[in-house]
Amino acid sequence: MPVEHPKVAVLLAAFNGMQWIEEQLASILGQSLVDLTLFISIDPSSDGTEEWCCAFAARRPDVFVLPPAGKFGGASRNFFRLIRDVDFHGFDYVAFADQDDVWHADKLLRATRHIQAGHIDAYSSNVTAFWPNGDTHLVNKAQPQVAWDYLFEAAGPGCTYVMSNKMAGALKADMLANWQRLQNVSLHDWYCYAFARSHGYRWYIDPVPSMNYRQHERNQVGANKGLSSLVVRYKSIHEGWWFHQVQLIACLVGLQSEPFIKPWLGLRRRNLMGLSFSAWKCRRRVRDKFFFFFVCWAAAVFGSKNG
Repeated sequence: MPVEHPKVAVLLAAFNGMQWIEEQLASILGQSLVDLTLFISIDPSSDGTEEWCCAFAARRPDVFVLPPAGKFGGASRNFFRLIRDVDFHGFDYVAFADQDDVWHADKLLRATRHIQAGHIDAYSSNVTAFWPNGDTHLVNKAQPQVAWDYLFEAAGPGCTYVMSNKMAGALKADMLANWQRLQNVSLHDWYCYAFARSHGYRWYIDPVPSMNYRQHERNQVGANKGLSSLVVRYKSIHEGWWFHQVQLIACLVGLQSEPFIKPWLGLRRRNLMGLSFSAWKCRRRVRDKFFFFFVCWAAAVFGSKNG
């Protein structure tokens, strides 16, 4: 039987977010037909974010600000802290939230209904990116999932993720067992998707946008749009960051000895060339499959600064 008003724990990571957080919280707390509790973890900020959130939470029984836990230095460690410290007991679902977006009123309802109806474990969706000048762009991450995409990309923006309590609990347990190594993971959404898929959990990527995804100069990872975004992504690959993250995540989810992965995990030239011919099962979008083929050959021929 579907849960009439599912209970959702929403985990929000904040840092210097005063410019947008009030609008974001209004869209979260205005969700339709769900019973949610909002947990906020704040990286020490200089713009009054902590003071405002604490004052806001004091007036709301459904909003909690976690105690200070030092400097995180990025959203990933902040989200890992939220997963570690929030008690999921009594909740049906766990969702992630950024501080600067605007959720559609049915975001959580649509996600939880998909999870219930499809007997799946986790949900993400497309988003509509928007800029201060009024431009908008559909960020489409809903291409069919392939065998190994989760080792090389996320399931979309982490702020769309909604997980069943069962999966969230398993994720937490695995994180606690690998806590120190986990601190080197740069993108929590990529890791969470990799954990889910590698452990047999079913994930649905909704083609219908669930939120407006704000773009500004402080986005840690923004919309992948245009030639400039490809240049930025190639630079991260050439400098060794991307392949290092692939190696780290593969090991964290326990796949370092898997026959498909073990040969190229050392990033040797011949093995990268071989990996390039598996592009069709390593990325979801057709354009990204070609890009994957190219970067494998570029890394093999030219190497990387950290390789």
